Amino acid sequence: MGSMLTLQAAADATMSSREIADLTGKRHDNVMRVCRELKSTGVTPQIEECRVINDLAGGREFTEFKLNKRDSHVLVARLSPEFTGRLVDRWMELEAAPAPALPNFADPVAAARAWADAEEGKQRAQRELAAAAPAIEFVQRYADSTGTKGFRQVAKLLGAKENLFREFLIDQKILYRLGTELTPHAQHIDAGRFCVKAGTAESGHAFNSARFTPKGVTWVAGEWAKHQVALRQQGGQHAA
Repeated sequence: MGSMLTLQAAADATMSSREIADLTGKRHDNVMRVCRELKSTGVTPQIEECRVINDLAGGREFTEFKLNKRDSHVLVARLSPEFTGRLVDRWMELEAAPAPALPNFADPVAAARAWADAEEGKQRAQRELAAAAPAIEFVQRYADSTGTKGFRQVAKLLGAKENLFREFLIDQKILYRLGTELTPHAQHIDAGRFCVKAGTAESGHAFNSARFTPKGVTWVAGEWAKHQVALRQQGGQHAA
């Protein structure tokens, strides 16, 4: 799923409950419970509950809260005060992000060019997602008929280079490094996309193996397709 930060003007910026769950290492359902408690008591009156639909994940709908800066601090203070420093750092990153440059709409030529560029980008994204649809459909059929899959199996299934796929999973906060092992973030385990199996190597060393569930394979196929589309769009912009 990528960062949950909403990059608007700093005054209107919000952070989602899923982002905060990831930041504090808490289960998202527990974070949601505390959000509802704070809202019901009037401590965080501006907190907003919303529904998020992921079209590429089969149109599944998820519930989360959006919090402004003040309310996010209140929530983290209730959840895990020791993570307040991390929250402050995250807000500093958000507020330091430069606002996108806007075209001069007083100039009809610039305005028309901006509209044409935006429309062309949207159409290109739609074409590329349509081109990726057969591959996603294949993954869905494959995942429905088989059991869990390891990292290398999924990378091979998607036709992805392992190093690039690994970077994608880490950058999008799907997996993180725990020692020498890749471990799913809690919200993805809660969503049923991964299971973690314990085992013992021949040397007697105990280990945990993260496995994609059929649901997780289907979901990550859509996320990987969107990522590839975004990379191609960026490449087109640089070439222009």
